[in-house]
Amino acid sequence: MATAISKRDVKDFVFEWEGKDRNGKVVRGETRAGGENQVQATLRRQGVLPTKIKKRRMRAGKRIKPKDIALFTRQLATMMKAGVPLLQAFDIVGRGNNNPSVTKLLNDIRMDVETGTSLSSAFRKYPMYFDSLYCNLVEAGEAAGILDSLLDRLATYMEKTEAIKSKIKSALMYPVSVIIVAFVVVTIIMIFVIPAFKEVFTSFGADLPAPTLFVIGLSDTFVRWWWLIFGVLGGGIYFFMQAWRRSEKMQMFMDRLLLRLPIFGDLINKSCVARWTRTLSTMFAAGVPLVEALDSVGGAAGNSVYEMATKKIQQEVSVGTSLTAAMTDANVFPSMVLQMCAIGEESGSIDHMLGKAADFYEAEVDDMVAGLSSLMEPIIIVFLGAIIGGIVVSMYLPIFKLGQVV
Repeated sequence: MATAISKRDVKDFVFEWEGKDRNGKVVRGETRAGGENQVQATLRRQGVLPTKIKKRRMRAGKRIKPKDIALFTRQLATMMKAGVPLLQAFDIVGRGNNNPSVTKLLNDIRMDVETGTSLSSAFRKYPMYFDSLYCNLVEAGEAAGILDSLLDRLATYMEKTEAIKSKIKSALMYPVSVIIVAFVVVTIIMIFVIPAFKEVFTSFGADLPAPTLFVIGLSDTFVRWWWLIFGVLGGGIYFFMQAWRRSEKMQMFMDRLLLRLPIFGDLINKSCVARWTRTLSTMFAAGVPLVEALDSVGGAAGNSVYEMATKKIQQEVSVGTSLTAAMTDANVFPSMVLQMCAIGEESGSIDHMLGKAADFYEAEVDDMVAGLSSLMEPIIIVFLGAIIGGIVVSMYLPIFKLGQVV
């Protein structure tokens, strides 16, 4: 298969071609190039007389997610362990992926590697998908000649990290989704149902109970200002999320707030500890120096509080402080993690002890998510019953009162 090399500033397309080589044998392949003329010139230089060139139609790809990168890493590690050459492994993984965006990304990386670029350098060109931790581990694997083993370790790390993220999101999304559904149901009742009751109550000619008057007043507000309520609510959520994403002060404030939430704060804290220890354990096992490893560990925790603590730890370790003492000064890690780290430093097996700590806190996260799932169901049922039931009772109070009079 021939492959064209083009400049980065030229938009490339994938061309499928068919032709005859110097021996008259029919050959087929595909080439990435800027145009059909470039494909013809490339094939002629390679001794191929093209008879058919067709541009492949590329489907619009989905956004590349961390789960896609984890799957690619696992597939690449498996094929390299099986003895498949690196370029051929990239070709197989790219062709077998259902997301065209992933296929294009892997083809671009494959082109860089084919021209002599190291795999870690090729990954570093795409920091949006391959962070410094990923690239450092691949570079360490290339230097030590154990790329397949480190890719396998990296795939395991990413799979466990994504599993923790998924469990945290599922635990948080359940109550959020119920609150949204409750708001939509209440809005429909306020705008469409309550006004019908109001018309009936107007013909009574009697004083209405206070709860009924409150609900009717709330309904009038919804009917009159629904556009403003939805606008302010939607705009507020949008600007809040933008501020959270772009402002470092806002991120720090929200991350501190999340860690202090009742019930959920403990869950988020344990998940951060699990990801922090798992990341550092993986870096240590790969032979990455401690100070350099800490560059990647802070961001992997997913919380700016731990990121700031990691920077402080890195500064102290760089001047000769032990890792355990620096982690103790950071004042964010549980005593169990500190004790296991101290044992690891004394025995020379920090990666093993941190891995054990990560296993423990990952199991804690699993147990907490399972417990929260069973606990949230009755709480949410009571919550919805109180809101919807309160509105229904408030609207039927005048009818009950009328029945007593009759």
